[in-house]
Amino acid sequence: MVTICFSITSMGNNGPGMTKTIGYRDWRWQALWWHHFFLLWSTIHGQTRYSIPEELKQGSVVGNLAKDLGLGLSEIFDRKLRVASEAGEQYFSVDAGKGELVVNDRIDREALCGQSASCVLTLQVVIDKPLQLHRVEVELQDINDNSPKFPSQDFILEISESTAAGARFPLEIAQDLDVGLNSVRSYTISKDDFFSLKIKDVSGGRKVPELVLSKSLDREKKARHQLQLTALDGGNPVKSGTSLITVNVLDINDHFPVFEKNIYKVSISENSVQGASILKLTARDIDEGPNGEVEYSFGTHIPDIVLSAFDIDSLTGEIRLIGKLDYETNANYEIDISARDKGTPRMEGHCTVHVEVLDVNDNAPNIYLTSQPNSVPEDAPSGTVVALISARDLDSGDNGKVTLQLPKGSPFNLKPSFSDNYALVTGAALDRESFSEYNIEITATDLGSPPLSTKKTIHVNVTDVNDNPPIFTQPSYNVYLKENGVPGSILYSVSASDLDFGENAKISYSILDSKVQDVSVSSYVYINSDNGSIYSMHSFDYEKLKVFQIQVQAKDQGSPSLSSNATVHVFILDQNDNAPAVIYPSSAMGSLSHQRMPRSAKAGHLVTKVTAVDADSGHNAWISYKVAEATDASLFTVNLYTGEVRTKRAVSEQDDSSQRLLIEIKDDGEPVQSATVTVSIQLEDGLHEPILDLRQKAAEPSKKTGRITLYLILSLASVSVLSLVTFLILAVKCMRNSRSSGTCCMRRSDCDDYKNPNRNLQIQLNTDGPIKYVEVLGGDMLSQSQSFRSCMSPMSEYSDFTLIKPSSTTDFKEVISVLDASLPDSTWTFESQQVS
Repeated sequence: MVTICFSITSMGNNGPGMTKTIGYRDWRWQALWWHHFFLLWSTIHGQTRYSIPEELKQGSVVGNLAKDLGLGLSEIFDRKLRVASEAGEQYFSVDAGKGELVVNDRIDREALCGQSASCVLTLQVVIDKPLQLHRVEVELQDINDNSPKFPSQDFILEISESTAAGARFPLEIAQDLDVGLNSVRSYTISKDDFFSLKIKDVSGGRKVPELVLSKSLDREKKARHQLQLTALDGGNPVKSGTSLITVNVLDINDHFPVFEKNIYKVSISENSVQGASILKLTARDIDEGPNGEVEYSFGTHIPDIVLSAFDIDSLTGEIRLIGKLDYETNANYEIDISARDKGTPRMEGHCTVHVEVLDVNDNAPNIYLTSQPNSVPEDAPSGTVVALISARDLDSGDNGKVTLQLPKGSPFNLKPSFSDNYALVTGAALDRESFSEYNIEITATDLGSPPLSTKKTIHVNVTDVNDNPPIFTQPSYNVYLKENGVPGSILYSVSASDLDFGENAKISYSILDSKVQDVSVSSYVYINSDNGSIYSMHSFDYEKLKVFQIQVQAKDQGSPSLSSNATVHVFILDQNDNAPAVIYPSSAMGSLSHQRMPRSAKAGHLVTKVTAVDADSGHNAWISYKVAEATDASLFTVNLYTGEVRTKRAVSEQDDSSQRLLIEIKDDGEPVQSATVTVSIQLEDGLHEPILDLRQKAAEPSKKTGRITLYLILSLASVSVLSLVTFLILAVKCMRNSRSSGTCCMRRSDCDDYKNPNRNLQIQLNTDGPIKYVEVLGGDMLSQSQSFRSCMSPMSEYSDFTLIKPSSTTDFKEVISVLDASLPDSTWTFESQQVS
């Protein structure tokens, strides 16, 4: 009876799977195998085994592997089911159309496993998506395909006629390559009156035939006996082998050498050096003379493997090591020793030496990749399977036990599964931006003394996921742009970078919609989505728009996409594109100003004052006055900065009564812009209040003149009130400071810096828009005016201002005092700029 089992053990991402046992029985397989092949299912200790007899034809079905693994036929292709044998030869394959495991080549159990009682072929079944490993064990059952065979067909035995009845003579042992019931089970001998056959059981379950002398021999009656020895195995049908035994009856040498033991057992390490003594045997022969002299030798039929490893001294009986031992190749040796005397006939005795080879740790572990490592995404959860690994050591016992280790700090772990198989899994969070690949060094170490180890490096790539938003080079940008620029010119180029890779790192730029003076910012500028360059849509006018901001967004191409924003502050810089405008004399009075003055006027007499303003700012708004043409250039002069027209000397009788001055008004810009005004002066006798007459003339009923006067009155009143409030706030602040520092500017002598405040100081504070700024204008019609501007970023947490520096220390400190009182939590940064 032959029992057939098959073992399937599966391993996936979650470790060892359920194991099933599948088997079938063929009661008379030689006759019924091809007609009655079937499978029976049974489970033994959580494992499944398939068994097949050896020598099956190619294409024979072993079992439905897809069904046993719980796979559909379509999954065989989709999941790339493949089978690999640890034996190296591919004896099995999978019929992809039926999912059956079939025999791929002739299997000879004896060639694979020799005399081993168990013969198992281990298969590795690998399935992808998800990656799983199934361990399949195929047990090969022996069939009776080999007959017993004696080492020689003829065996000659010499027996002295004086040998007593009952003497035993060992015969040659028949060898059968089959195992179990199919091996040699019994011996028979042809019928003879003088001899019978006994079977002796020795270690290892072997049976040794011995020829027993039934009664004494008489050489004179019969000098030769021929017997046929038959060896029978236990197969069905029984196979046999024969050997012809010839017994030559010798004359008396009636004692044979006798060993102290019939069986000797000795152990030796596999790393023993050549020439080492194994054992010294002693056999005694009680005969005298040559009949008692003993010579030692190996048995008649000693395998070559024994002869290559051992030698025996014929005189001393000492067995020595002459070759190299390898526990992994041969762990045991059985040596038949013969001791023969020198008598006639020569008598011999026999014993058996059992040599056990002791294992030493001489084989380093081996690391095998059951599956090639997969690329792993950087956001893979802990425990994700990267590769399947197995370790093997040819040594035995502790020398063959293997442990695997990873370097300290590695983001990977080894998860054991079964029978020295491991899964390499992620053990910590991965970051491709820090490490895009890993060379994982795995160390396999056995438990021998000293331990041996092997290292293997596995390369694992980390794939990118979109986990990093684009980052601008700075959170905000300040752009200074001259007004009147060419539409379509580039304003600025912003830049962002993304730590990710590939599509996740491709950046596109856009401008977020916002309002500038109630108009969409996209009407002012546009951005190149590829390189972040910002272009103007039209020319800007400083007098209409001084500052605005742009929200730029950088977005990557990942899924989902990530983005970040940056603010671009655009400051329009003034250009000298406005000529000075004459305020006094006003256009209502005509381009020619008529003035009167007495002839009695002395040098320095104020004739009139020309006042002009410039819509530009800074140097572009600095205004200067000079006399371009005059009736008498020696009589009048105009102040370069205030525009006051005064006499240079006293009027004489020779001076013409009608004087004409052409006054040129220029700004300080580049290029220079200018305007002119003509002043006609009438010299009269007896005129004592020219300024009063001038005011009366200026007060003539006129809608436009009255409107200007109203504006001037309102401006003066506003400035006065603002100045009063400023000083009150300054006083309160000084009182607060005195509580902490004990000092305050309370006396006029303590505040020399404020002795001459600008009476017409005007401060315009704008905190409503996205860009906060302060513009300070100072000066009356009789003095040079000052201008201060302050701009503040909308991201400033404490309302930080940027203030353009005034031209004098007095005005500067007066502006600071006003701003400190209005915004006590602000800090100031100054830029130098002067305007008229």
